[in-house]
Amino acid sequence: MDLKRIAFLEKPAYIFDLDGVLVDTAVFHYQAWKRLANSLGFDFSEEQNEQLKGVSRIESLNKILSWGSVEKSIVEKEQLAQLKNEWYLELVAKMTPEDVLPGALSFLKAAKKAGKLISLGSASKNAPLILEKTGIAAYFDTIVDGNEVSLSKPNPEVFLCAARKLNVAAEACVVFEDAPAGVEAARAGGMAVVGISLDGGLQHVDLNVKNLGELLSN
Repeated sequence: MDLKRIAFLEKPAYIFDLDGVLVDTAVFHYQAWKRLANSLGFDFSEEQNEQLKGVSRIESLNKILSWGSVEKSIVEKEQLAQLKNEWYLELVAKMTPEDVLPGALSFLKAAKKAGKLISLGSASKNAPLILEKTGIAAYFDTIVDGNEVSLSKPNPEVFLCAARKLNVAAEACVVFEDAPAGVEAARAGGMAVVGISLDGGLQHVDLNVKNLGELLSN
């Protein structure tokens, strides 16, 4: 399969968010955050988890503590964030290539065949491990994750850093995102955006698709 002939897909560089675009670890995040919230004496809903998409670990923790009306020191927050990550990694360690979302692998193959420069642009500090576990690391020319950037989406830092590492201008990039904060970040960086959402509800994107496979010709 080849890439569909869509004007903005002709751009030379592709930058992918991770969760919800290539793989779905949102359920793992939810389970780990819920476990943490419960350990602190309050509950955490799936609806609240949706608000954490594309948000850094510490900022997510701050939101959760606020929802639970719990106050912690900076040191305690760091300890709680580390504990949540340990619980999350226990789940990630069980991932396999079967966890790649429908259409994602075929699209990566087609993008590579077409000579596209490919980068990851994710807030996740565990991105390299996830790419390795799911068998798609080899498709990426470079990776930018939460270990390299300090500003979370909707700040465009992660995508602008990816463009620099690919040695291309921002306007030469297409970003693939599933979260409003990520779309806002891509737009702030001057990049084209493909929204990945089952309901097609993402705003301010160049195109909405249910999965990356919809961007391939038969």
